[in-house]
Amino acid sequence: MDILLTLGSTILYGLSTAMKFPLLKMFFTFVFFFFLSTPAGAVSYSPAAEQEGSTAIHMDDPAFISWASGYDNYEIGTDLDEVWQTPEYAIGNASGTSYDIVSLGRGGCITMTFDPPIENGSGWDFAVFENSFNDYNLELAFVEVSSNGFDFVRFDNISLTPDPVSGYGSLDTTLINGLAGKYRQGYGTPFDLADVSEKTEVLTGFVDISQITYVRIVDIIGDGSFFDSESNVIYDPYPTVSSAGFDLDAIGVSNGAPYPDGSIIEEPSPLPPEQDGEAGFGGQSGCFIFTIFYNTVFHQGRNGVK
Repeated sequence: MDILLTLGSTILYGLSTAMKFPLLKMFFTFVFFFFLSTPAGAVSYSPAAEQEGSTAIHMDDPAFISWASGYDNYEIGTDLDEVWQTPEYAIGNASGTSYDIVSLGRGGCITMTFDPPIENGSGWDFAVFENSFNDYNLELAFVEVSSNGFDFVRFDNISLTPDPVSGYGSLDTTLINGLAGKYRQGYGTPFDLADVSEKTEVLTGFVDISQITYVRIVDIIGDGSFFDSESNVIYDPYPTVSSAGFDLDAIGVSNGAPYPDGSIIEEPSPLPPEQDGEAGFGGQSGCFIFTIFYNTVFHQGRNGVK
């Protein structure tokens, strides 16, 4: 705002009052659209694999000590050819290819089992691998964990993609957090069990995050019918056919490995509290910008400035 006021003052300095008002109208039109195009509380999450600040974990990372040992309750969604319906492909190490995977189908899910259990360590505890062939055409899924196979708790998640995405469209990884499928094939999305430690299911003892034996992956249909933890609409490529839905390569376990150096790990920034006043920017009166700008530009004469 200070920059905008300074710019406006510089442009109007020395002009007569009659000339100032037309320019002032143009200035406020610009300010109005500037604020409309700048989302309040916007954040930037971890970028794509191999970029500075990324949390992506490579499949050959030495932190992996085990992988999913089995599967349970594979529920096949729609628009999925039989060739992609082999859940055994998700057992063991990640392959990092487009073919050695199991697809969930549109709205499908699968529960992978772990023996020994996943433990809650001091960093990320497991990573989920998808098979996207690039950093942008990403298929997303919810991630849930359980210690008994019946009671599950879901990781909080954020998706800030503003518009629908076509079947071959692109997503921006910096607008996604807490969802599997954020990174391209060969790179896993890490999850820290400590992130669900305050959930009701954990506090009441139904889920023991010190011995997680089940991880459930739930495909997100990207048509806008699914929502994130903050009630934002989730978009991902839609529609896709034949191999629709999340494509699971593997789930690797570290039991508390440190995140990559320089990783961007953050929570959503809260929106600023609203103040009393009528419609306007930030809860202020709708004319508060005019008041500040008018006092700055038209009353500078008090200090010897025209």
